[in-house]
Amino acid sequence: MNRSVTATVVKIVVASLLVGFALTFFDITPQGVLQTLGGTVKSIFEMILGFFRWALEYILIGAIVVVPIWLALWAWRKFRGR
Repeated sequence: MNRSVTATVVKIVVASLLVGFALTFFDITPQGVLQTLGGTVKSIFEMILGFFRWALEYILIGAIVVVPIWLALWAWRKFRGR
């Protein structure tokens, strides 16, 4: 193995060991993590979706003002040059 690959593997093993000790301290087991992984992914997806639903309202309200101004400025530049 290449020296940098070996060093990287050793760092990953040491970091995994330390994280494993920390998770054990909080009584978190690999089985428990795997059982709740689907729920965790689902809750993350729902949180992201909720953010976009929240943001969409503000984007649409802002677009009511920004888009006409942008179109006017674009038209002004376009026809001013002719």
